[in-house]
Amino acid sequence: MALKWIGGHSSSILCLNVNSEGLVASGAERGELTLWDGGGTPTGQLQLPEADDVTSVVFSPCCPTRLYTSHGETISLLDVRSLKEPVECFHVNEEEINCLSVNETDNFLAAADDSGAIKVIDLENKKVTRSLRHANICSSVAFRPQRPQSLVSCGLDMQVMLWNLQKARPLWTTNLQECEPQENGPQSAGQFFNPPLAHSLSVASCGNLFVCGAQDGKVRIFRVTGVKFERELEFQGHSLGVSQVLFMPGAYWLLTGGNDGKVLLWDVNSDVGKQLKSPAKSLQRRKAHAPASTRKDGKLNKVASNEHTRVLPKVTIEHGEKVNWIACAEIKGSKRVLVADQSSSVSVYPLPQ
Repeated sequence: MALKWIGGHSSSILCLNVNSEGLVASGAERGELTLWDGGGTPTGQLQLPEADDVTSVVFSPCCPTRLYTSHGETISLLDVRSLKEPVECFHVNEEEINCLSVNETDNFLAAADDSGAIKVIDLENKKVTRSLRHANICSSVAFRPQRPQSLVSCGLDMQVMLWNLQKARPLWTTNLQECEPQENGPQSAGQFFNPPLAHSLSVASCGNLFVCGAQDGKVRIFRVTGVKFERELEFQGHSLGVSQVLFMPGAYWLLTGGNDGKVLLWDVNSDVGKQLKSPAKSLQRRKAHAPASTRKDGKLNKVASNEHTRVLPKVTIEHGEKVNWIACAEIKGSKRVLVADQSSSVSVYPLPQ
């Protein structure tokens, strides 16, 4: 059974984040923002102006008291030591923001919105330094650890993109719809009715590996090699859309949350860890054994059908509600997964050590 954190919200919780000191932030519909201690007690609450839904909350990687929040088309910087008026506000997006990401040096902030735009703000000069774009709603954006100028994004245009802030165009693009196995003709009936609209991204601590969750229930893991990325692993994660993906810090353990009401923990160490220990040798080995179907234009290699069933979850949590957001926190020396759903409470589950 889940432990429930209650009393912090009256509306559905949409997003979560945890800082380096274990403080948890949650954002909800109608402009509600709450801070929680590790025991699940609300320590601060704020009603953001205009009562726009709080769609993303992100702590600064460098300063745990700095919290970036998106509500409507606005980004507010808050000081968690004094949850009052925002310290700073940015109005650079033209439509509702879906996701925020701050790079590890805390000098760039990316905001992805419903227009497909990704506005990148130089936090030192307080101005937009890049405006990147998807053809449809951009659902997720994430800076890569150890590479403060590099980020990945995905959207409802089914595109996954790799960017460098020195360039306005993507370094590499993959269309998830064009990457499917061609076992049943160019497009199977299931794919037609359940296209791989991309919902969520997460980058592993190494910075080379990232995961994408999509509407078709599949989890796709990619490996960045220089200015492009390749599919490393793909498997059926959920029976409905994958709404959330999260690499846990320091290891290739992966959490996914779905519209099927499940939260799953995957250990992909054996599938990706070996390649990442020696990326150069791995790349040479992969080139030497590349099948004829390998493409160089950003489309994924053809995948054997048995690869979809090879990866099984280590832990299955039957949460029972559509998952809005997941986060990982260490509470009293043990790892916990925090889950936000359609309710006004945060559910907390233990994870194996």
